[in-house]
Amino acid sequence: MCTSVQATDWTTDLKNQNFDGVVLVAEGHDSLPVALEHLRSPLQGYSAVDSGLREEVVVLRAPGLPGNRLVFASTGPVNRDYDDVRRFSDAAVNGIKRALKAGMQRPLLVCPPHKDYKNSTLVAALGALHALYMPLEVREANIKSSNYKVCVLGLWAAQEAEGKRLVELASSLESGRLAYRDIGGSDPERMAAPRAAEYVQELFKNSPVKVDVVSDLKTLEKEYPCLAAVNRCANTVPRHQARVVKLQYCGEGPIQKTLMLVGKGITYDTGGADIKAGGIMAGMHRDKCGAAAVAGFFQILAHLKPKHLKVVGAMAMVRNSVGADCYVADELVVSRAGRRVRVGNTDAEGRMVMVDLLCEMKEKAVSEISPQLFTIATLTGHAIRAMGPNYSIIMDNGPAHRSGNATQWQKAGEELGDLFEISTIRREDYEFHKGKSEYEDILQCNNLPSSATPRGHQTPAAFLIMASGLDKHGVDSGAPLPYSHIDIAGSSGPFPGVPTGAPILAMATNYILADSL
Repeated sequence: MCTSVQATDWTTDLKNQNFDGVVLVAEGHDSLPVALEHLRSPLQGYSAVDSGLREEVVVLRAPGLPGNRLVFASTGPVNRDYDDVRRFSDAAVNGIKRALKAGMQRPLLVCPPHKDYKNSTLVAALGALHALYMPLEVREANIKSSNYKVCVLGLWAAQEAEGKRLVELASSLESGRLAYRDIGGSDPERMAAPRAAEYVQELFKNSPVKVDVVSDLKTLEKEYPCLAAVNRCANTVPRHQARVVKLQYCGEGPIQKTLMLVGKGITYDTGGADIKAGGIMAGMHRDKCGAAAVAGFFQILAHLKPKHLKVVGAMAMVRNSVGADCYVADELVVSRAGRRVRVGNTDAEGRMVMVDLLCEMKEKAVSEISPQLFTIATLTGHAIRAMGPNYSIIMDNGPAHRSGNATQWQKAGEELGDLFEISTIRREDYEFHKGKSEYEDILQCNNLPSSATPRGHQTPAAFLIMASGLDKHGVDSGAPLPYSHIDIAGSSGPFPGVPTGAPILAMATNYILADSL
């Protein structure tokens, strides 16, 4: 349920459009283009009495504009070494929040293109839409008088064709982020695995995305033994029982590339037997944002329908419960690839629920055209410790590294402000997970938090490669398969707060919009 978006330009009678205010996002009033000359006058008058115009969001009386009012949200300087396109989305978020406080219900967002940031208008629109998201539980409970924070969001464009394209892209990308927020942000009961599966089935009804849900326990135990081990305790509660949600999109025309995605969908992470004590369990319903990213990306595919692209996805929806039947440290679990895995810490369940699905993708990849494999997960606290709270991390195996995959993702992320840092999987990471005795082939994890473990966000990528059998498809093999692990623990969003949608804007840019942005 996305806020209605429409485009307009200054040749249109704005009062007939019934907008009730203008939200201007720009570096400053003196840099506005000629087409927006009539916005400059009220700002010039205000700047004469307040030198903080570029530092605060302000509301001005502006006769002649829709609603006779103007909200100005400055980006501040955008030309320094450390500036990026997020200045525009941040300003739009602040501007729309101020417009809501002012009572606007039909705001017109104006963000003129910037010479150094060709996608600044689209990025501002996405920032505004992020601020307008209303949580799923709030919508379903009818707590508000409407399921929207505003009736309509107008987007200004200099030309009609440009405006139509802006609305199409903003609406399509936001539809994916909305699905991501609904799944990733909803509480552990509303998005328990069975209900998450139902949400996805409803989302893609009558769309080009095919959905298949695996719920049978015997099938889960046979096909996904590591996932089934995590599910063992939750399975005793019917409403918490695991689901594997499989998605597929096949674009028109000859397929030129196949993406194969596995998303971590821990609906709630208690830590299992290694319980999250000391008050750190709060927020663990967000441990499903990797799976939410998979669903969100498919929603964008369903809207934009790219040709020549096939995408296969899997959402591993499992609750890591604690109780008499939970899996415990020291257990030996044989993965789908036949690797004996020694459990070191039940709080490292994310890698367990993904590894067999990754193995399944590996098995299918040999028959696909130009396959690329990915795991996406809110996996480690170390990712936040290493890179901070706002950046996704991508790590390539050998074949993916040789193709420059991580660099391509990083570059794509910079276009719409969905930013990445690049890490490298090293030999120490593989050594870390080698079995420590003749009982096991692979050690799942040590018994320390990732944030207290050297290379704490890199070693899980090596585990996933080893336990899935992807180590037999490296650069030294006869059948190399490019694989990348993406840790979004830092970028998925704050709690309390609204999930960001990372990394689906970067994914869409890289694989759908590369030639159109």
